[in-house]
Amino acid sequence: MKLGILGGGQLGRMLGMEGLPLAIDPLFWEPEATACAQLVGEHLCAAYDDPAALAQFAQQVEVCTYEFENVPSPVLGAIAAQVPVYPPLAALEVSQDRLTEKQLFARLGIPTAPYAAVDSEAALRDAVASLGLPAILKTRRFGYDGKGQYVIRSEGDIPAAWQALGGVPLILEGFVNFVREVSIVAARGRDGSTVFYPLSENVHRDGILFTTRARPGDSQQPQAEAIAGKLLAALEYVGVLCLELFDVNGTLVANEFAPRVHNSGHWTIEGAETSQFENHLRAVAGLPLGSTACVGFPALVNLVGTLPPLASLLAIPQVHVHFYGKSEKPARKVGHVTVRTHSESEREQRIAQVIELMQESR
Repeated sequence: MKLGILGGGQLGRMLGMEGLPLAIDPLFWEPEATACAQLVGEHLCAAYDDPAALAQFAQQVEVCTYEFENVPSPVLGAIAAQVPVYPPLAALEVSQDRLTEKQLFARLGIPTAPYAAVDSEAALRDAVASLGLPAILKTRRFGYDGKGQYVIRSEGDIPAAWQALGGVPLILEGFVNFVREVSIVAARGRDGSTVFYPLSENVHRDGILFTTRARPGDSQQPQAEAIAGKLLAALEYVGVLCLELFDVNGTLVANEFAPRVHNSGHWTIEGAETSQFENHLRAVAGLPLGSTACVGFPALVNLVGTLPPLASLLAIPQVHVHFYGKSEKPARKVGHVTVRTHSESEREQRIAQVIELMQESR
């Protein structure tokens, strides 16, 4: 099968790698000439608004998917008129706007942080008065890994927040007093069948995911599956989806969802019977979904900014290294390691060793 993938970053790269044993041949449409995914598949290097590239891409592929949610929706719509696109365009469009996303959660009865749309400094002041402080001002579109956000802790912060982000559609979200951050990765096939991975417990640093631990048997797994299941059904979804949640003393509150494979699911490559990448490919290709059961006690550590020496990482037992082939840069995800052990205590020991090595290499 010739699979078209919009985007050529590390998620596309890992999708392409998992597709090779299944005879799924990827074509990446990515404007960046140095796209790291091009090592595992054909690379169409052209702007997304290039009509000749659109015609070439749609003619060559049998099915299309995407590896990031900032794909221009008109381009995806034009492709969908010619070949099947999964996940569906509606899911992409909802996820591209934080306000639309929150409104969908509300319609489905899924709890969220309190929120208000903001289009002026006066509206921001009104929203602060309504929601209270502290609160987070966010761009409705394009923010990720802590970008496009401003924490407002006092009324005196309002002018600076508006100066930093004003001029584009914004949303103000009230703070959620959570005890932990979790996410659930789910897959839905063309036939409506669904599978759910064990909950992931996530720790962020500077707005970027730092570590993830798989939590099979977590008491909140049924609640997370019920929420994610509502979302999958409402969107008539096909593919892998990740839903990020706050644990508020036993109640799960939705933060946002990603209509794609997700960083918090990278542990599934070595730590699950079927990785999130393979299950995404199975779903979009119309193949049966695979088991999501954990293998051992898996975890993820992101390598951000710089890469520790490869030999030093490989010297740590039970660690699996993934370098993305990207240049080192502050706040950039340049790789990750998966830890897979026989016990939780052993897992924590390996995570600590990786983190120590990262600190030494800076």
